[in-house]
Amino acid sequence: MTDPVAIVTGAGRGIGRAVAVELARRGYRLALVSRTDRELQETGALCGGTAEVFGFVCDVAEAQRVDALVEDVLAKFGRVDVLAHCAGMVVKKSIEQLSIDQWRGMLDTNLSSVYFLCRRLWPVFRRQGGGVVVNVSSYSARDPFPGLGAYGAAKAGVNLLGLALAREGAEIGVRVHTVAPAATETAMLRSIISQQQLSSEKTLPPQSVAKVIVQCACGDLACTSGEVIYVHK
Repeated sequence: MTDPVAIVTGAGRGIGRAVAVELARRGYRLALVSRTDRELQETGALCGGTAEVFGFVCDVAEAQRVDALVEDVLAKFGRVDVLAHCAGMVVKKSIEQLSIDQWRGMLDTNLSSVYFLCRRLWPVFRRQGGGVVVNVSSYSARDPFPGLGAYGAAKAGVNLLGLALAREGAEIGVRVHTVAPAATETAMLRSIISQQQLSSEKTLPPQSVAKVIVQCACGDLACTSGEVIYVHK
């Protein structure tokens, strides 16, 4: 098989699912990653029968499970060309209400996971002579809603880490892009913000964000490696 391979985290729903569907249309072989097997099966069905698609249940906030994930993907496909890292979590609480476990959970899921994945994929990319990483950040990194300070801080870390990784990766042919969407119509958004607080007319559809991510992955936006691309209406 010569078709490129993409790992898509957070593929069970929302932006990750939309990215998976778009990459499948472009002929990618897909390693879909989520914490929920049922959602992976649903996304796999949406990708159609023409793409080679496999689901992998993994919590990307856990370093050892990420190591095992990459080993499993390499055993299945033999290579990894793209990481589209769309997994994330959010808790909307003030600093007084936010627990230490919630703080650590948001940092590990949103920021440490980038380190876990790239640390393990870097030798793969070096051996292959290149690769692409697209991390999903958030508009909250520069303008968070009240109660999203911890989430915004984690995503701001993603922005800076993406720049550092892009500089490190240049010598081995690795591009690293950061896509930071404004409020996007996903289950995660609706878990913290109601329609009354923010109507769907003011949010982005996941497909719009996915198109930008796929443009980065496929090279249409190759010149933006290291930059943060803010997506908004």
